[in-house]
Amino acid sequence: MRDTYFGDLSVIGMKGCDKFVDQVDFYLREWRSHDEDASFIGSADCPRFGSGEGKGMLNESMRGHDVYIYSDCFNHGVTYRMFGQCIPMSPDDHFQDLKRVIAAIGGKARRITVIMPMLYEGRQHKRNSRESLDCAIALQELVNMGVQNIITFDAHDSRVSNAIPLTGFDNVRPTYQMLKALVREIPDISLSNEDIMVISPDEGAINRSMYYASVMGIDLGMFYKRRNYAVVIDGKNPIEAHEYLGKDLKGKDAIVVDDMISSGESIIDVSRQLKERGAKRIFFFVSFGLFTAGFDTFDKAYEEGLFTKCFTTNLIYHPEGLIDKPWYSEVNMCKYVALMIDTLNKDRSVSTLLNPVKKIHHILEEQNKKTQLQQSFIKDI
Repeated sequence: MRDTYFGDLSVIGMKGCDKFVDQVDFYLREWRSHDEDASFIGSADCPRFGSGEGKGMLNESMRGHDVYIYSDCFNHGVTYRMFGQCIPMSPDDHFQDLKRVIAAIGGKARRITVIMPMLYEGRQHKRNSRESLDCAIALQELVNMGVQNIITFDAHDSRVSNAIPLTGFDNVRPTYQMLKALVREIPDISLSNEDIMVISPDEGAINRSMYYASVMGIDLGMFYKRRNYAVVIDGKNPIEAHEYLGKDLKGKDAIVVDDMISSGESIIDVSRQLKERGAKRIFFFVSFGLFTAGFDTFDKAYEEGLFTKCFTTNLIYHPEGLIDKPWYSEVNMCKYVALMIDTLNKDRSVSTLLNPVKKIHHILEEQNKKTQLQQSFIKDI
């Protein structure tokens, strides 16, 4: 069957996304037998004036194109000059530049899809008392500017899509890629219910942890955060303790699942309690590693034996030096994003990409067979 395309494909990478988008472009050219000298990358820029003001510019026409804009709003490695000073770009700066590029397209594209792996203001998704609803407002801004589809990964709370009920909103979970990376890095891992558990570090992560536990057919445990609601520090109530609810962990491996690592203190505290309860090896499955307080906490915890590996995706910026850490493993999502773009550009359903249960079951079957063979070999010896 001959492929038909929704429009000429253009993929725009915002500042700091060049390396990721280059890999996406590599796969797209390979699959479509494209001319080696050609590229699907659309050329756009957001230069700054000395005062810090900016503007969006297109270096080629996007008229009639199916445009995919990849934006990492948490890339603090990108800087700009303002009044002679070097300023790291904040999430607000990145989001403003995204809107500038959309404005520069000026409604000439046939369709605009924004791929924002970690949702801008995703943690400010609901109102408690007198607060702003930043994430909902941001989504509505994008839609009002002409964006027809928004793709994000492991949203802090996907219900924020209720703010734009008539617009495409896909929340993708990298479950399959995480398990694939785990099997690659830890060849002797057993994924049977007798040997491993999934742990939710708090009540907010329970849904994504339940998905892992359900699709893998293993037990689920969870922690809930006991907070001091009489005190507010940095805009939130401090955590006094993590309380565990679940089955006995003694002798079992544990997978701690969360959407993001900020400072890391919370997930390390959970890991320490899991070790105290007899957990064997502990693996972190976290979509986004921000590491806002640096790596010292994780270096120390790794030396103490509190965890074995930390898996995060390459969907957002990695702080310098992270990739070389012995406790870190990167989960590459470039091929998956390229597949999403390729499928959508052909105007086909992405249902199987959003729900890779068959692929996950295949990994489980293959790994359990391998584990059984290893156990049989040990017994024979």
